[in-house]
Amino acid sequence: MELATLIRHAAGHEPADLLLTNLKLVDVLAGEVYPAEVAIAGGLIVGIGSGYRAREVVDLEGACLAPGFLDAHVHIESAMVTPREFARAVVPRGTTTVVTDPHEIANVLGLEGIRFMLECAKGSPLAMFVMASSCVPATPMETTGAELDAVDLVSFKSSPFVLGLAEVMNFPGVLGGEPGVLAKLERFADRVIDGHAPGLSGRDLNAYVAAGISSDHECTTVEEAREKLRRGMVVFLREATNAHNLVALLPLVTPYNAGRLCLCTDDRQPADLLDQGHIDHLVRLAIAGGVAPVVAIRMATWSTARHFRLDDRGAITPGRRADLVAFDDLRAPRPRLVWRRGELVARDGELLVRRRLPSIPRLRPTMSVDWEAVDLAIPAEGTRARVIGVIPNQLLTDHLVEEVTVRDGEAVADPERDLLKMAVIERHRASGAVGKGFVRGLGLRAGALASSVAHDHHNLVLIGADDRSMTTAARRAAAIGGGLVVAAGERVLAELPLPLAGLMSDHPIESVRQELDRTLAAAHELGSPLHDPFMAMSFLALGVIPSLKLTDQGLVDVDRFEPVPLWVA
Repeated sequence: MELATLIRHAAGHEPADLLLTNLKLVDVLAGEVYPAEVAIAGGLIVGIGSGYRAREVVDLEGACLAPGFLDAHVHIESAMVTPREFARAVVPRGTTTVVTDPHEIANVLGLEGIRFMLECAKGSPLAMFVMASSCVPATPMETTGAELDAVDLVSFKSSPFVLGLAEVMNFPGVLGGEPGVLAKLERFADRVIDGHAPGLSGRDLNAYVAAGISSDHECTTVEEAREKLRRGMVVFLREATNAHNLVALLPLVTPYNAGRLCLCTDDRQPADLLDQGHIDHLVRLAIAGGVAPVVAIRMATWSTARHFRLDDRGAITPGRRADLVAFDDLRAPRPRLVWRRGELVARDGELLVRRRLPSIPRLRPTMSVDWEAVDLAIPAEGTRARVIGVIPNQLLTDHLVEEVTVRDGEAVADPERDLLKMAVIERHRASGAVGKGFVRGLGLRAGALASSVAHDHHNLVLIGADDRSMTTAARRAAAIGGGLVVAAGERVLAELPLPLAGLMSDHPIESVRQELDRTLAAAHELGSPLHDPFMAMSFLALGVIPSLKLTDQGLVDVDRFEPVPLWVA
């Protein structure tokens, strides 16, 4: 809209396109809720007050009107659907903008993967912004399908949909002054640079922040989050499928610091999106936990918009985008109506937009395993071994040392003691590399699980009670082009194919959810008590979250950021 036209609409000299009346405006800037009318023209808010004329008038019947919600940090691939299907799930729940780091698909397909995500978002009712993936690979202790350096990432800076540099997970590389890491920081010094530094404190935290990194979403305690706030960082309060940190961090929130706190989902699977919700779910959790409603909504809107320099959204003021959400209960917001740029895009939980969208781009197959070289046996070199300890609802793990069961010279799983075998098979280059170890806390009494989703390298991860079940699950996951598989012996009990980079389905999210439900039910029948054992398993391979993890190259002591042997003398 031309500036002169905008001014005429705002001054009331020309009728608006849409006038919303009989509403309570949630003002996240002034911290108030008050009766108002909102005039919209050309996709922008042009007026707040009374006396405006419009071609269309909508009576909101006393509902609250808030800015559309923003997700400060999400990996859309973790929903196992394409961006347009993700939009179908989250827009009716009030989310109008997300900031995503596509490093899951980038670790498999590199620049091709990032371009795929951008193409899939075109025409969607959801505004999707990208942070250029800083850690592909996340560490030098894993094999990925691609490597992205500073020159690769800078090629995206010209895109209006790329806001900055995504979570800098290699904080040892920052602190150690690794040239490749510093080159990325220097190339994006004029943009937002997001962080990822679980447990970092003291002088190391000072150095990390001094490097230009401005946020963190890995805080698990109030003390950690408060120190990072005091060092000038913006803290993202996370509530994911497997990482439930929001409620624990709520005592940190005050009206004074809420402008430096944002809400994010990070990794959330389809059933949780469809049943619990997206950012709206986090807002409700925050309010139920004692946060004032306007403060909770501010963290879901203006705080995030300000951090990412998205000055055109995040509040209801003249000149900003008309990305809006209406709900009836301020203390438990459940979006009833959602507008994007003044267009009604969702009503009562259903998406209204039915535009014909272009076909999604084709991706090459990504499951490449040399099965002749794969050996799951673990020759016994003692009886005491390092074991990954699962912590329910957290990405952190314990670094345990346990007595393992040895049979015929091999270390084997002992499901009676909840001591299961774990393997990570390299699936990008058919190298035959296999990392092997043990895990406690997944709870399988029999059978095995396999998944091509293994953060962030996304090799083929297996956990099982016996080698035969593990082999069956692994081979089936590869045969279907990637996905989640539950097996017992030589039988496949359930599966969810993910043929797009081994990470996403090309089916509607409702279908993916049904297949995932069946797959999770099969895992639960084998004994796992976890809400989503596949999501939990995928993070056991992530070598940047303390304390002990497993990649295709072997065990990683994340606290020391170095590989360690399985056996302990």
